Parts: sequence; C-alpha cells; structure tokens
Amino acid sequence: MDHHGQIRRAALALGIPDDEVSWFIQHLRLSIRLSRESGGVPVGQFGGLPRLPVGMDWPSDGVSPLPFIFSVDCAALPRVDGFGLPAEGSLLFFLDHEQAAATAEGRFGQVVYVPAGTDTEVATGSTDDVFVGEQYDVGATLRAEFPDWFGADDEDEEDEEDEDDLSPFQQQLARDLERDLPHLDELRTLSHELWPSHDGYVSAHIGGYADEKAVESIAEQTLAWREKTGEIVIPVAKWYSHVEKETHRLTSEWVSLARFPVDNEFYYRSAGSFVIRLDDLAAGRLDKALSMAELIP
Repeated sequence: MDHHGQIRRAALALGIPDDEVSWFIQHLRLSIRLSRESGGVPVGQFGGLPRLPVGMDWPSDGVSPLPFIFSVDCAALPRVDGFGLPAEGSLLFFLDHEQAAATAEGRFGQVVYVPAGTDTEVATGSTDDVFVGEQYDVGATLRAEFPDWFGADDEDEEDEEDEDDLSPFQQQLARDLERDLPHLDELRTLSHELWPSHDGYVSAHIGGYADEKAVESIAEQTLAWREKTGEIVIPVAKWYSHVEKETHRLTSEWVSLARFPVDNEFYYRSAGSFVIRLDDLAAGRLDKALSMAELIP
C-alpha cells in the first residue's frame, strides 16, 4: 500500500501545503506492531521452539545456545514504504538479553533468515540449557513513529522538556522544526488517526526508528574510530556536542529491525533490540544487524 500517498492526500485535503507535507513524510516511519490482540491471520510465533533449516544447529554465542525470542513470516507482514524487509521467507530472532546488556559484543544476538522454500523442522536437541518461553501466535498492525527530536505529542507519556533543559543543538533543532513544520501537530494527529497506537500489551515492533540510545552508542563508536585513525580530533569539551550531531545524522541511516520487551524477574523493565543500516537491510545483509539490550532495575 502507498502509505505516503495515503497521508499526503489526507493532509492536502486539510489544506496543509504540499512542501510541508513532503518534509513531514520524509521523517514519518511506520513500524509493524506484533501482538496477540491484533487479530487477523497470524504472522509470527513468540516463544516455544523455532523452525530451523533441516540440519542447522541451534544458534549460539559460541559457547551456549541463544534463547529464541520470536519468528515472523515476511510474506504475511504488511509492506511498509521504505522498509526493505525480504518479501518472502522467515526471520528468527535469538537474544541472550542479560549478556547483551553486559557487553557490547554482538555474539549474544543473532538474526536467522530462512529463504522461502527451505526445508525446515522444529528445532530439537539440548534445549535444556535454552530458555523456552510460552508459545503464542501474533498478528500485525501498523503504528506511526517519529524521530525523538520531533518532541513529545499526545501519544507519548513523557512530557516535553523545557527549552532551558535542551542543549544548544537541540534548541536549534526545535526552532528549525517550528519553522519548517508549522502544522506538525495536525500532521501527527492525522498520522495517529491513520495508524493508531495500541493500548494492550505489544510483543514487539518491527521497523520504525531505532532506539536513540542505540544510535548514540553507534555514534560514539564511529567518532572514537575516526579519532583513532587520525581522521578527526575532538576536544574533550566538545565531545558531547559531536556525539549529539553524529547521533542526529545516523538516525536517518539506521532502522529498528526489531525491538521487544523481555520478561525478567530481577528487573523492573528489560528490552532487547536489533538495529540495522537501511542500505544493509535493502541489500539483504541481515548478518549486519546489531543486537542490544537494556536492563532497568
């Protein structure tokens, strides 16, 4: 479906200028929301045992098996403008969120792509060491998302920050946004009417914006590498400012492949995610996805 055309027609009908609508659409992303309550034809499976290619070993970190989180049937998912998921086949996500939260090593998460037509079987073997969660099917709906620097709106629980709490770079972004998108509130409201939020429990989101902390971590690593190679020199006092700007730049290059809450009895909130560059996703380089996790006491 032409989602961009859908919101463009609706916005123009409200009298919002075309150039403003175009600018807004550049920053609108739709994520695929997976939940039990979505209804319709199941598009994926959470928990239980995965279906792996015949003869394939259970994915591991090199020492121990990785917990299976969920899988999706790519052909059953709604297609999203600008989000280059494979059109067919299955995606399976494995993540040891406690290990992933404790280290930046990528070996504690793995995305397995199973092309359509591949002979598969329900994985068996030494699953005693693997956490196998409750198995259930999920359906899919769409949700409108915006970059963090767009600020909070009525759909967000967090209050907007006072301007005095913003950095000079954030203040400039806010001024530019007010100048370029005077109808931002109307456009966001329209987006949420077309692709509303969901009040129930959401098992995962596929697509949309990568978590800002994940992109910030990538920005820090990128700048550190450029400094190490002698490409740039950043004064200590200017480090945070450079990270802010690099994070802002990278936000448009990276996308959330998947993000999901993880049950953990020792933490108030736990979450796992996989992020990937848009160009790697479009080229089918799913092995380039980075896994991350967060544990909040």
